[in-house]
Amino acid sequence: MFASPRKITLGLVACAAVAAPLFAATAPASAAVQKSPAVTAKTLRVCTTGDYKPLTYRDSSTGRYSGIDIDMAREFAHYLNVRPVFVPTSWPTLVNDIATPGKCDIAAGGISITPQRQQQADFTQPYLVDGKAPITTTANAARFQTVQQIDNKDVRVIVNPGGTNADFVKQYLPNATVITWPDNNTIFDQILQGHADVMITDSIEAKYQATQHPGLVAVHPDKPFTTVEKAYMLPQGSKLTRKADKWLAGALENGTFQRAYDRWIGTPSA
Repeated sequence: MFASPRKITLGLVACAAVAAPLFAATAPASAAVQKSPAVTAKTLRVCTTGDYKPLTYRDSSTGRYSGIDIDMAREFAHYLNVRPVFVPTSWPTLVNDIATPGKCDIAAGGISITPQRQQQADFTQPYLVDGKAPITTTANAARFQTVQQIDNKDVRVIVNPGGTNADFVKQYLPNATVITWPDNNTIFDQILQGHADVMITDSIEAKYQATQHPGLVAVHPDKPFTTVEKAYMLPQGSKLTRKADKWLAGALENGTFQRAYDRWIGTPSA
């Protein structure tokens, strides 16, 4: 694997990020990224959940995808001189989908590196260091500062199944009352409407969703409960793994990832 020249740590980047005009989802790929020699395939099949703003989002009315990792997937396709095609997946089926021959060339959208996933798939080097933090109403923020405060039967923890958020709840919050909600795009409304007390998610999502939902707050997102690394996932033994790693190393070095990050952090979604 290639050594990361500029792996971005969320706590540091988020402080420096400034609001910028939102680039259209179909904006041309950055000229700073050079193209790789043409490959045989004409498309890059990108599996993504479309429910993890600001990294991946699918507009149900138009079917269009947008977000930091969608921008980056387009950059990678440009590097390969192919056309990106976004393939729907879900957190419960993500690993099976990446292992299904011909379904995904790469998966993107806030995917954490875990030992279980590493047993069944390849990963690029990390591009973001993050961690799990609570998001709750402003009125309840003081109640949910620690795992011990949250891990009580009278605390309703809402979770989207199949991902590392659910894994965290299962491991660290065995005493909490767990509410499963299948739609990660609307899960935050459940907290605002009083149907749940708190959610545990990645700091980047907690901070972004708090800006989109007045009344919600990310609790100490710069000091999360855990440390996780985000990367792009490929089928095990994929011929694209080394190319993806080389491209990502360049994208971290020349500012391509930073520009994609800055378009979204602190900027309302389209």
